[in-house]
Amino acid sequence: MQSSTYSSLLFTFVLCFLLMACQTNNSQDTSKTQASATSNASYPAAKGFNKAESDAKAIEIADSVMTAMGGWKNWSDTRYIKWNFFGRRTLLWDKLAGNVRIEVPADSLQLLVNVQTKEGKAMEKGMEVSDSTRLKELMQQAYKIWVNDSYWLVMPFKLKDSGVTLKYIGEGVSQDEKEAEVLQLTFNEVGVTPENKYLVSVDKASNLVSEWSFYAKASDDTARFTTPWKDYQPHGKILLSGDRGKNKLSDIEVFEEIPAGVFEGFEVGIPSS
Repeated sequence: MQSSTYSSLLFTFVLCFLLMACQTNNSQDTSKTQASATSNASYPAAKGFNKAESDAKAIEIADSVMTAMGGWKNWSDTRYIKWNFFGRRTLLWDKLAGNVRIEVPADSLQLLVNVQTKEGKAMEKGMEVSDSTRLKELMQQAYKIWVNDSYWLVMPFKLKDSGVTLKYIGEGVSQDEKEAEVLQLTFNEVGVTPENKYLVSVDKASNLVSEWSFYAKASDDTARFTTPWKDYQPHGKILLSGDRGKNKLSDIEVFEEIPAGVFEGFEVGIPSS
């Protein structure tokens, strides 16, 4: 009787253990699924991103690029970015408010523009521009400069932007002979030149963009140019790259705060740490 009772108790204990193990595994699987869902949701596509015609694998790679660059939250929390574009001009961008200050020494030109309203101020050859027609021209110029120059700096954070269709082209080898995954970006009624196309190589080892090829039209088979994306450095809580081969983006800095008045007038210049 005692032996029978012991066997019964042992069986009950084993059964409970197995049930608990199954529940634990199920709980872990559920946690993994929830974590995966949270991870995917942590890089939300911008409103207007063409998910329906984009490839799932391309989107997955875009998510991995965002993670490698510092993550969506750190990118979202980054507010002020400064850089020099190919030695030609210096920009300071307030990502939150949309304010941009551009200084072009060769043209004795300073531009203050809000890229959301396309309104602002301009100083040309030491004189503030008061003519409304000329000011409108300069604000349009400032907006186009910002669109171009910022894309050369932060494109890897914009793979799921509004109007973008993202395709997976396949595996490839970059110019520095490293294995890469190749993505194609095309655009629908966004930006200054929506007819453009880019092929973007993502390094398989680092998940960082290693180079891009530019096509003037989406139907073109031959790239106008291919340049590397090298020399990633931490700035604030994100990575940014300035090496584009023959040309360089220099003086890259991320600020948490900037001097008052930088975007309001011309008395206060672009800061430098």
